[in-house]
Amino acid sequence: MEKIGFVGLGIMGRPMALNLSKAGYSLAVYARRSEMMQPLTEVGAIGCESPQAVAEQSDIIFTMVSDTKDVEQVILGENGIIHGAKAGNLVIDMSSIAALATRKIAETLGKKGVEMLDAPVSGGDKGAIAGTLSIMVGGKTAQFERAKPLFDVMGGNIVHIGDNGAGQVAKTCNQVLVSQTIAAVGEALILAKAAGVDPANVRQALLGGFAGSKILEIHGQRMLDHDFEPGFKAQLHQKDIKIALQTAHDLGVALPGTALSSQYLNALMGTDQGELDSSAMVLALETLSNVKLK
Repeated sequence: MEKIGFVGLGIMGRPMALNLSKAGYSLAVYARRSEMMQPLTEVGAIGCESPQAVAEQSDIIFTMVSDTKDVEQVILGENGIIHGAKAGNLVIDMSSIAALATRKIAETLGKKGVEMLDAPVSGGDKGAIAGTLSIMVGGKTAQFERAKPLFDVMGGNIVHIGDNGAGQVAKTCNQVLVSQTIAAVGEALILAKAAGVDPANVRQALLGGFAGSKILEIHGQRMLDHDFEPGFKAQLHQKDIKIALQTAHDLGVALPGTALSSQYLNALMGTDQGELDSSAMVLALETLSNVKLK
């Protein structure tokens, strides 16, 4: 059984790493805050002082951090994975970053004989805990097959999209859909409330029809409860939408709906609410309509 490393133990990374440990894999782990490693070290993982140290003890190294600069730092920076990795090792980045950056990192690792997969996920913290994430993978087929047993521990819907960067493109498309659907759910519930109809009953009715979705089910309930404990922080969603809009700009593609949803996320950032779940986009809609769901 291959030795596994895991760098990044936040809301998503920690439960994903714990699932690998429960499946019997030996782990070496690293997080910038040492206390984040404690749940893993308590179940037998080796806590490390740097990503380099993780790589030195691992055959396959996962990264799950916030954004492009963080991925570049933990893989290519000082004390990064590249300095501890050996030819034949595999780096799997499960963060959500720009496809171009992913391809450059893969090229740099490849010069040392180290392979890379980009494997961003969808499903939030609940999916990470349950091991039911949707995993979108870019990279060589042989490396995908090598990593598939590990993906099976963390996810339920695992698709090899294409070459390096293809997984990140798929994740960007995911965020385009999610951002606009969150906004649409918020608009529908606010319309119901403004019309004097119980939005909770409207949500329940819509769940059984063509408008039903996971976002209506989960985020819709969060909106009704005003419970914005983060499963996926608005500031991270804003980062992903920025990637989508920049990609669209580079390709000359129009994404008007995405541009609009980005403004709701920007409003949350401007009011110091970026740490809230992205379903808090409804707060901006409530302000615009002067209607409160709760």
